Amino acid sequence: MAGFYNVIGQEQIKEHLQNALSTRKISHAYIINGEKSSGKGFIAKVFAMALQCEKGGTEPCQQCHSCRQALTDNQPDIIRITHEKPNTISVEDIRKQINGDVAIKPYSSPYKVYIMEDADKMTVQAQNALLKTLEEPPEYAVILLLTSNMNALLPTVLSRCVVLNMKPVSDRLIKKYLMEELQVPDYKAEVCVAFARGNVGKAKALATSEDFENVKAEALGLLKYIQDLDLAEIVTDIKRITEYKLDVNDYLDIMAIWYRDVLLFKATKDANHIVFREELQSIRRVADRSSYEGIEKVIKALDKAKSRLNANVNFELTMELLMWEIRENG
Repeated sequence: MAGFYNVIGQEQIKEHLQNALSTRKISHAYIINGEKSSGKGFIAKVFAMALQCEKGGTEPCQQCHSCRQALTDNQPDIIRITHEKPNTISVEDIRKQINGDVAIKPYSSPYKVYIMEDADKMTVQAQNALLKTLEEPPEYAVILLLTSNMNALLPTVLSRCVVLNMKPVSDRLIKKYLMEELQVPDYKAEVCVAFARGNVGKAKALATSEDFENVKAEALGLLKYIQDLDLAEIVTDIKRITEYKLDVNDYLDIMAIWYRDVLLFKATKDANHIVFREELQSIRRVADRSSYEGIEKVIKALDKAKSRLNANVNFELTMELLMWEIRENG
């Protein structure tokens, strides 16, 4: 099933799109902007289904021929833009799939809806080509551009679209969703929520990932015993994490949350608000031996390691420098 009622949070976006559907004042182009896995694709799918739904309401009915086609991604007038180059949407992609197609009237629906994921990957030439359609679109064309980096789009493109920004979803709503819909136990939901930072897709991916539990165990094992390990053992542990499917940033996030727990416990001696409650003994031990300044240095070092890895600095070198900082200060 795919309806606006399945969207967790994002009340402003839902209200805007459902209002457009009820008044039939549909813009010819929307940008849905939000971080990776935040649910942009799902919202675009629901909106496209509702636009084409034969019942014409503010929710896709799920029952009509068009909705059933859309649920299996077979609706001929909902077109997904594809690109062969992994990090580039080229001018040829736009000319072939939008500009060259948009003049053909819808096959069986009131609209022709184009959904472009990773719209920020369009080259400047591709964006300029798209502008031609954005400036003079046919009545029936609706273009949905999904992006996690709106700054990569030209001001001329932005000015011709309705921009809808995804907002972080409250921890309470994400936890409720994980526990009720995915049957995730309370303690695990807490950890996933702490990681997700308002991103439902990320929370769901972590909650259902076998690797997440393994990576968490590896990271916490290393942090608990880092003072007793020599550098060769630490390097071996670090190399092991690259075997998992999880992003290395998730590994660093686990460490950051652990040290935030240490800092919180050191300041308050209250275990109720820490994420890794099952690790209370180890957290207490580290909090007792570390200074506030040392813990802050470790948290800064974790952020620095993330920046280095995002800038493609050598993985092993970055992680070794980080581990030295942790051993010195944590």
